[in-house]
Amino acid sequence: MEIVAIFGPTAIGKTAIALALAESLRERGEDPVAVNCDSIQVYRGLEVLSGAATAAERRRLEHRLLSFVPADEEFSAGRYAELAHGEIDTLLDAGRRPIVVGGTGLYLRAALAELEMRPPVPSAVRQEVEADLAERGAEALHSELDPDLASGVHPNDRKRIARVTELQRLGIYPHASSDGLWTERMRRATALFGITCEGEELDRRIVSRVDAMIATGAVDEVKAAGAAGASRTARAAIGFEELLAGDVGAMKAAQRRFARRQLTWMRKMPGVIPLDRTRRSDADVAAEILARCGES
Repeated sequence: MEIVAIFGPTAIGKTAIALALAESLRERGEDPVAVNCDSIQVYRGLEVLSGAATAAERRRLEHRLLSFVPADEEFSAGRYAELAHGEIDTLLDAGRRPIVVGGTGLYLRAALAELEMRPPVPSAVRQEVEADLAERGAEALHSELDPDLASGVHPNDRKRIARVTELQRLGIYPHASSDGLWTERMRRATALFGITCEGEELDRRIVSRVDAMIATGAVDEVKAAGAAGASRTARAAIGFEELLAGDVGAMKAAQRRFARRQLTWMRKMPGVIPLDRTRRSDADVAAEILARCGES
């Protein structure tokens, strides 16, 4: 039995497609389970902001590695990889089909492959970099990166700049871009699907999703998390800082930028099977996934 992995930009409908796929798999006598690979959906208390599966959706399909980390804790891809490998192996050994679903490229790769993970950074170095970032700004730190590293990091990507700066100051040469973190050597047999759609439709989906988040309590959610001392990695959620500042327009713009980065990651993934869902239902896309399993 192979893993089915579903990746795509924010608001593309990955969870809904996974739910439709699960229904079809059950009709064939299978017992599917979703394994989250979104770096923010691991946090408890950020379910609305991260677009995590709702309670009703989780009743329709069991989800693992979802909403289990307190928002005031830091969490890493290394920790996630250990947990994801354990969940996936346990499911496969039990004859259950894992559906790995999410929009974080690094977490997707961590779930599916054996990666060389960089070591944790001492707290003193991290605090020093955070202080520099707050005082001088992301662009200043970006300008101090090794040119080869700087070319793979956007000048406004504060989280990535901080991480690369930390490693550079420790004398550890980090990966210059996401290219070096991906491998065609999967741990287990996997069919990897990349969901896309036309730009106008994706933009409408993003706007609709953000409006729905606001309507269902995203602002109160981020205020509560911020007041409770949300960790650096939790605050990296797209829209967290924008909603704290009360700027919904900036959140929509940030979501659009993030979607473009996700599509860039997808194009660099060896073995990905692209599926255009423009003007197609979740059930239609799920049916194509089921028909094309085994082509990767």
